Parts: sequence; structure tokens; C-alpha cells
Amino acid sequence: MSTEPPETTEDAEPETPATGGEPVGAAETEGTASADAADTADTDTADGAEAKKLSEAEAELAAQRLERERIERRKAEKQGPVAAGAKLSGKAADLLAAVRAVESGAKPAATVFSEPEPPRRPAPEPVRRPEPVAEPAAPAGPAPESIEAVRGVLAEGGAPEALSPQVAAALGETGAQALREDPWQLLRVAGVRPEQADGFARALLGAECAPDDERRGRAVTGWLLEQAALAGHTALELPALTAALARQGVPDPDAAVQDTLAEGDALAFQDALDEPGAPAVTNGEADEDGEEEERPVRVLVGLERYALAEESLADGLARMINSAPKQDGAAEDWERAASGAGSAAELIRAVAAHGLVLHTGGEASLAEPAALLRAADSLGLRAWAAAHTPVGRDRFAALAPGAVEGEAAEGEAARTVATVAGLLSGAEGPGRDADGALDLDLLIVLDAPLLDVETAALLTESLPDGARLVLVGDPGVLWSAGPGRVFADLLAARVCPQLASRRPDPGPLGELVSGIGIGELTQVEAPGKEVVIVPVRDAGEAVHRTVQLVADSVPRAFGVPPEETQVITPGHGGAAGTRALNAALKARLNPGPGRFGGFDPGDRVAYSPAPGRTVPGRVVGADAEGLRLTCAGEDVLVPKERVEQSVRHGWALTAHQAAGGRWPAAVVVLPGDATQALSRPWVYTAFSRADRHLSVVHGVEQALPRAVAEIPAKPRTTRLPALLRPQVPTPA
Repeated sequence: MSTEPPETTEDAEPETPATGGEPVGAAETEGTASADAADTADTDTADGAEAKKLSEAEAELAAQRLERERIERRKAEKQGPVAAGAKLSGKAADLLAAVRAVESGAKPAATVFSEPEPPRRPAPEPVRRPEPVAEPAAPAGPAPESIEAVRGVLAEGGAPEALSPQVAAALGETGAQALREDPWQLLRVAGVRPEQADGFARALLGAECAPDDERRGRAVTGWLLEQAALAGHTALELPALTAALARQGVPDPDAAVQDTLAEGDALAFQDALDEPGAPAVTNGEADEDGEEEERPVRVLVGLERYALAEESLADGLARMINSAPKQDGAAEDWERAASGAGSAAELIRAVAAHGLVLHTGGEASLAEPAALLRAADSLGLRAWAAAHTPVGRDRFAALAPGAVEGEAAEGEAARTVATVAGLLSGAEGPGRDADGALDLDLLIVLDAPLLDVETAALLTESLPDGARLVLVGDPGVLWSAGPGRVFADLLAARVCPQLASRRPDPGPLGELVSGIGIGELTQVEAPGKEVVIVPVRDAGEAVHRTVQLVADSVPRAFGVPPEETQVITPGHGGAAGTRALNAALKARLNPGPGRFGGFDPGDRVAYSPAPGRTVPGRVVGADAEGLRLTCAGEDVLVPKERVEQSVRHGWALTAHQAAGGRWPAAVVVLPGDATQALSRPWVYTAFSRADRHLSVVHGVEQALPRAVAEIPAKPRTTRLPALLRPQVPTPA
């Protein structure tokens, strides 16, 4: 590992131009709201070129809503975009700024904190490649008259009228009446904090506004549970919730929780515990002496959508664990495939006999699931792999060149590798059979640590009976941007075979990352300057040195062009956050006036078609319809009203946004104000994004080795292990 002294012959610090207010997307969630505040992390792209066709984002969200209705028997709520443009001042401006601060990631949210039968395969074998699932119609937004009515109430209470589309979408057609009757319903809009809703309520209610108002207690309880979800929790333990309510000035936290449960705004659960000394309650069952038994439990409170998703996920996983997989090929055929697969033999044998298998390892270990995919194809199984991002999809497809179905009309191979979002929406993958299940026999899910509970539930419930599921991932990386820690919970539960790859990542980069995984930040020998440390004194120097590295040093020394170098930094805000770095990199690499919301043709962007997903792209133009991008080889039209919400410059990303992708070179920026955001999973994720070269712009001194050695992932409260325990026999 070499240390590069500060350069004195390079360019002066680049000017940071005003870009007309860089649009903000969903925020990162790592250790502080799953890391920042609800990050944009990942994958797919949209169509949207024809005026009559839905955008990819709308189609995907609508398809997932229909699937969730089938699973949960209810509709998912949908939030509308924040309207832009109003000139505000005073309290209204402060409230709108707070909303956008949370959406952009400038302020973290984590500082506060039944189903139908599974789809069945029909008796006759379905067609190999059915027609794609028809795109459902996107739900209509709030009516203009509803928005106008809400706007009047917001103005009366001193709130920014620009929030009216969001409020109308959250509260429905009678939103104005609901807001007037219960002003604290304003907390259902992302970014609004209790003190701001209190001010709005005082303006509307006058003397009737009081801290002990039941409406305030219910609204603050729901808001705290939403903040917990942004931080990765699927539920909160009751003592933690009541303590948080007390900090928010709720006089009787227990009564507020009970009122929220009575209104159906949240659900309560009692999960059995094995720990000695845990609080005990009667379970309603009598023991041999006729007295009610007591068992240690923890009482949890959570929002309905995440509770139903986690229960649906547990049911789907238990179905796969407890049932025998479909007999595709004789045992000797599986053994023959395993015997010639080298290090993948153990994985192939496990998949032959089990419906659910976990596989752990770094980048080099992906050769083993690739060998499994080829072996399954040779046995005649309809096998697919799904990655978290388009970058991960394309990299894995290169490892499994035999996994093709033939030649398309244009001569392009139809790969059996998709993205998770594309698979669920029907835009990619094998399609679905007559009963709505995915038309496959084996699904390999890559980047499994990035699965949140809702996405994982959709995947498991979409699998047909007898299908096999293999979850593949590196347990050292950051957890999902959304609530839950599915992969980590399954590894801890030990309810199915789990295989650890013995294939280490090669070279100095592999050695460095492997050490971080076990809590050691070692100095590795890097004769080819695979790892370079660039010390800096302050954030301004960090930005200047980062621009030099991306634009000059890395291309000159390693032949990696700027578009193949990814900058990674802990957060969006701050003097060396993504916004500051992107502004400086744009000024150097693609200067322009930013005619469309701060963007120009050629700008590198991060597009978020849905919360928690980020796909890299490039601006190709703009017109009256919106911003036109190219993302993962697809043309994308982002409507004007969604640009500010879903597109940001992409030369610099947060670690959560970068998770699931790898680049030839990475520049990790650690300014002095980033120490609170550092943890072992963050450093592991950021440093492992580089294939050939890693530069670390280092300004945190001893905070970096301390984070690697002492700061693990922040705990998340989830129910999956407790839900699986009674459904899955304990393995011998």
C-alpha cells in the first residue's frame, strides 16, 4: 500500500458552479437510517419512449403493487412527488426545506428511530417462454380539485403549498377534510418532523391544540415507526418506542401506543425469546398442573406493510425448506454435474437435495454459482440468476457464457441473467406461468444482503412449488437500504444449508478487503499501486485531490478513463459529500450551464426509478417531455416533474448506492467530518467496489482503523428468525 504525497503541479482547485439546484433522489440508508436516510441503491431501467406507454418506474411499481395485493390482500399506499417552484419564506420555507433535506439525504432519518395460497404449477408443463406479463395500468394521481382543497388548508396553517400534491396523495380524495380534522396527519409526508407538524396544528386549531391530544400521539407513533423502517427495522420493541415517544413530548406514551393499535395504524406482536431473564407473560395455555404457562417474550410494534411482508417471507421460506424440491434429473445426473464442477461441486450437491441454499463469499466466489447455473442448464432445468444492479447482472453474465437460450433475431444471445427488479416487474426474466408464478425451476439471487423484506417476500411468493432458491452474497457488505436484514437473519437462523466459498479475492485488493472483513486494516504490499493512500488536511483539499485522481492521475497511471472510475463518499451533504464532489467533477469533466434542472448532455447520473434503487446512466438530452437518459443500454425518459425526485449527478455515490456494482477503479473519499458515518461494513463495501485500483482520499486519521476494528453493523430489529423458528425443524 503506497502513500501518494499531495500534488503541487496539477490543476488549481476547480470552481464549483451553481447548477440550478442539483436534483435530489432518495437518500442513502446505512448505519444511520440504514446509513443515511433512505438511500437510492439500485437496479433497473425504464421504457417510457412512447407517449402512450408507461414509464418503467410506474410499470414496475404498479406490477409490484398488484403482486403485493395478491399476497397481502390490500393496496399499498403511494406517495406523490414534491412539487417544485413556489417561492416561500419563513416557516413555510423551513418546512419545505426539511422535506427535501430528508429526501436528498442531507439529514438522516434514523436519529429517531392473510395471505392467499402460494401459486401452484398447473398439471401440464407451461410454455417455455410465455408472453411477458401485461403491464397494469398505473393508478391515477390525486384529482386537481383535491390538490387545490389541500393547498388551501396548507396555506391556512402556514405550510408550503408546494406540498399539496404529496399530502393529497398520502391522505386521498378527502385529504383537505382529514387534514383539517387532524393536522398532525401532515407527518405522513416524508421529511416533515413533529415540531413542524405541531406548528401547523397550532395555526389551525388555536387553543384546542395540546401536547396530550390523542391525534398527536397516534401521528407521532406512526412517524416514529416510519423512521424506524428507514433505519432498517421492521418493528420496534415496545420500550424503545415508548422512550422515543417521551423524547418527542408525548405525555402518556403507553396510551399513545394503545390508541394507535386500537385504530389499526400499527400492529403488536409477542415473539418468544430464549434468553434468560427476558420478561415473561402467560401464553394462555395450561401446564400439567392446570396453571397458565409463562414464556419469555419481547413485545414489538410495527407497521402493517412490513409485518405482513415479513410474515409472508417466513411462510414462503418455510415452504421451500420443508418441501422436497422438484425432481429434475436423476441423482446420478446431479452427481455427474457436481463431479466436474471443481469448487462448485459442494454447492451443486446441496442444491440437488434442498429447496433453499445459502452461499457466501466475495467477488471471486461468483464463479461457483455461475458453474451451478451452467450445470442446471445442462440438466434441463429452467434456471435463472438475478442481480441487484445492471452492473452486477452484466458481470455475472460474463462468468456464465454457457447460460444462453439461443440466438435472438438480431443475433444477440438471450441470457438467463436478469435484475431482481426486472424479474419481478416482468421486464426481464422468464415471464410467469398460468398461475402467476415465475416460469423457472431454479433461481439464483446474487447480492442477497441487499434484499429488503418486501422484495424478498415478493421473490419467494413468486416461486412455484418445487422450485429451488439459492441466495448468494458477501455477508461483509452493507445491509439493504429498505427494512430488514434477510440474508443475515437466515445465516444466523441456520435453517438450511449454507456454504462458504474457499475462493479468496486475489491480489492486494483482495487481501486488503479480506482483512477488513475480520476487523483488521492491514498495510498490503501493492507493487503495482493497486492501493494508494492520498492524505488530505481538510474537505476542500479532499475535493480537489479527488478531481485530480479521476480526471488525470488514474487515467494516466492505469489507463482507466474517468467514466470507469467511481467516487464513493459517506453521505450526500457536507463539504465533501456527493453533491459537492459531483459539482466539482462536472465542472472538470463535463462543464455546462445545466439547462435542464442542472443537467447537460453527457452528464453522468444516478437514476432512481423507485426508492431504494439506483441505476447509473448518462444524460443524452432533454425536451418538453422530460430528461432523456441512457441507462444500462436502455433509453429512459424521466418526466419533468420527476427529475428533481429521481435523478442526481452520478460521478460520486454513497456506499449504499454503489453496493451491487464494481468498477475498474474506485476513489473512496473520507473527509474529516465523515467519522460518525464510518463502520466496518461501510469500509468493506466501499473498498471492495474496485477491480484494479483503489485510491483512498484519507482525512479521518485514526477513525478509519478504529471503525474497521470496533464498529460493526448497527443492529436492526426484525422478526424473521422468530417467525421461522416454529415453522422449520431445528437441524441436527
